[in-house]
Amino acid sequence: MRLLVFDVGGTEIKYAVMDEDTNVFDRGYVPTPMDSWQSFEDTIYGIYEKYQEDVEGIAMSLPGFIDVKKGRVNGGGALAYNHGTDVGPKLMKRCGCKVVLENDGKAAAQAEYYKGALQGCENAAVFVIGTGVGGGLIINHEIVRGPHFTAGEFSFVNTNSDSIDDFGSHVGMNCSTTGLLGMYKDISGFEEAIDGREFFRRLPEDEVAQRVLKKFCHNVAVQIYNLYFLLDIQKIAIGGGISRQPILTETIKEQFVKITTEEGALGKFMPKYDIEIVQCQFHNDANLIGAFMTYVNN
Repeated sequence: MRLLVFDVGGTEIKYAVMDEDTNVFDRGYVPTPMDSWQSFEDTIYGIYEKYQEDVEGIAMSLPGFIDVKKGRVNGGGALAYNHGTDVGPKLMKRCGCKVVLENDGKAAAQAEYYKGALQGCENAAVFVIGTGVGGGLIINHEIVRGPHFTAGEFSFVNTNSDSIDDFGSHVGMNCSTTGLLGMYKDISGFEEAIDGREFFRRLPEDEVAQRVLKKFCHNVAVQIYNLYFLLDIQKIAIGGGISRQPILTETIKEQFVKITTEEGALGKFMPKYDIEIVQCQFHNDANLIGAFMTYVNN
């Protein structure tokens, strides 16, 4: 079986022709339309036209609160025109083939559970560090979506009860690449905007960057600590573009040990926090693979 698989992001749409063994036969990317649903539909159809004779359906990961069974996007995330839209049925009508949608964080979790770093786990999670923080939960060997399709939406977790309306007090800022770079800019005083690659290039010689990374990884470690007690997580896989930097996962591990031994008030009751913190195995392809798995299972 071959599918045309899409990974729709806030900047670009990645696509690939893929089979169930995750072999890729062709791939590419285009800018994500930001103006309207019609532009989005036309873009997807234009890509599908090239491959329609070679594939039997479309699998798609995208941001938002996704009703997989109905193909409806109940919250559009970065793509406001998808909010409250029956994306799946509309694309099925336009393309004339089966279309299955999945939330991007949940797609990444399924890729890692079925074929990657989370294989064999009963309870596990992915924590995808990007513009915001995506996530997916595997509980009792199953992906968790919830009745409102918000399970695993780490970006919306509040970290300060006095600032519930301030997104800066949410995990989506405190634990995202956006937050990391914003913290560095505030503390360093540099006016220039830099990206994650430049931040890690500077890291070996930049003491401010080193302090910022420790603080940032402390923020992430606190959320892993919370997940451990809320859901009894065995393993968490760190994803997103900056997760390719080994020092990120290493520093998160160091900070987790610190808060569960030196800082953790419950440390004396919990002699060992039995949780693994690892890199995601699939980086840029995680959402594509996970969308394929959702198609197969639905």
